Amino acid sequence: MQPQSATNAPIVERHEAEAVNAAHVRKPLYEKRKKIFPKRAEGRFRQFKWLVMLVTLGIYYLTPWIRWDRGEHAPDQAVLVDIAARRFYFFFIEIWPQEFFFVAGLLVMAGFGLFLVTSAVGRAWCGYTCPQTVWVDLFLVVERYIEGDRNARMKLDAGPWTAAKIVKRVTKHSIWILIGIATGGAWIFYFADAPALLKSFVSLEAPTIAYMTVAILTATTYVFGGLMREQVCTYMCPWPRIQAAMLDENSLVVTYNDWRGEPRSRHQKKAAAAGESVGDCVDCNACVVVCPMGIDIRDGQQLECITCALCIDACDNVMDKLGRERGLIAYATLSDYASNMALATDGGTTAIDPGRVRDADGTFVDKVRHFNWKIVFRPRVLVYLGVWTLVGIGLLYALLARDRLELNVLHDRNPQFVLESDGSVRNGYMVKLLNMIPEQRTITLTIDGMPSAMMRIAGQAPGDGRSFAVGVDPDKVTALKVFVTLPKDKLGEAQDGFSLIAEDPSSHERDEYQANFNQPGAAK
Repeated sequence: MQPQSATNAPIVERHEAEAVNAAHVRKPLYEKRKKIFPKRAEGRFRQFKWLVMLVTLGIYYLTPWIRWDRGEHAPDQAVLVDIAARRFYFFFIEIWPQEFFFVAGLLVMAGFGLFLVTSAVGRAWCGYTCPQTVWVDLFLVVERYIEGDRNARMKLDAGPWTAAKIVKRVTKHSIWILIGIATGGAWIFYFADAPALLKSFVSLEAPTIAYMTVAILTATTYVFGGLMREQVCTYMCPWPRIQAAMLDENSLVVTYNDWRGEPRSRHQKKAAAAGESVGDCVDCNACVVVCPMGIDIRDGQQLECITCALCIDACDNVMDKLGRERGLIAYATLSDYASNMALATDGGTTAIDPGRVRDADGTFVDKVRHFNWKIVFRPRVLVYLGVWTLVGIGLLYALLARDRLELNVLHDRNPQFVLESDGSVRNGYMVKLLNMIPEQRTITLTIDGMPSAMMRIAGQAPGDGRSFAVGVDPDKVTALKVFVTLPKDKLGEAQDGFSLIAEDPSSHERDEYQANFNQPGAAK
């Protein structure tokens, strides 16, 4: 049951609040921060944000503990950046240093994905999945649990430093610091075996860099999420300024429909009895007090707005109490907003008369009652989607088509050749066989070209030959010192050089390198 007034009208609580980041006030460049005490919101968007926070934090904290069996010769951590071995493991995918273009491609996809999301649905990244937003939400959960909701926190902040206040503040900040430690601790687990690193970290035997990393991330998480909050988004993050270039009249953004809400009135029944035309906004400030950025969405689009949609939940709850249609504040495009404004405009002027856009039952006529496909099917979004898709397909093809055997050859620089006593010429090469699977393999190394040339591999089977079987360790680089000798009367064969071929007979993987052969008078 909703509380009723003496006249049987629903009572809507009015919050005495003023936007901290007011759009109509020109603030100085440097100004002391005004604290924001956002009220807990309830509604479908708040529930969605809880879900996103749970999923994103779960992924971040739990991923290093997921195991993935790669065999006895490779780590069993599903996601691991192994700096010492210069490998990046992601479940069944293993990236070597020379394959860093995969990481670069993923970064390109992330960038165009952000452009795509922003051009279609505004700053959805900022409002729901940005780490700053997620951790601030987490810190606010702790703050509300210890100090209470908005009014209680404001009263506590303005009150004297009693023992109870000190206990609450120390408890809150202690938990914030613990969250920061957990954040930094989770990060370092991505760079080493998580169980082993945790054991050494607790026993104070971990590398110094691990403790330094945790300390830095603890400090940044605590300061950004607990102390600075909205200032990070407003002053430190460049995206609010960049995202304006991503938006157009068909981008979905959080909008106050002033064609329906204006003029505002706190006493609508009295105004209606007096024959005054009023909008649906009762000026309760519910949208202001729930905003984590401290803005009033009724002032229009602002740089600080992260489109978290909590103001939509707050306003919808008020409309429900008043028995009016939801959507006074809603996700809308500028194009749809302009169409609705046209319905509410009298004779082409800007004087708004909400009474002109009501049905017979008093419901507002909203031209936008269905999903606007222009949000998706427009050139800007399709270009971003096309580039994102092409990069993704290219990376997927490269991943599926790549060989897991590579051959690198480096000719000796000093000396470039050796003249032996019988007049034959010998060249030396450093050959590296990259076995990029966690299994022992036998690779055949063969000379192709220079029919009279013979090869010898230091430390391998004695004698000369044109082909050798070489055992290579799993998931490692095997370095070989190779000597190629050409008889004195066959030096003319060296004109076109030769090829070194590495091949795995079992999988038919093959790599080839075209090498030069240097000789007296023709050194290269």
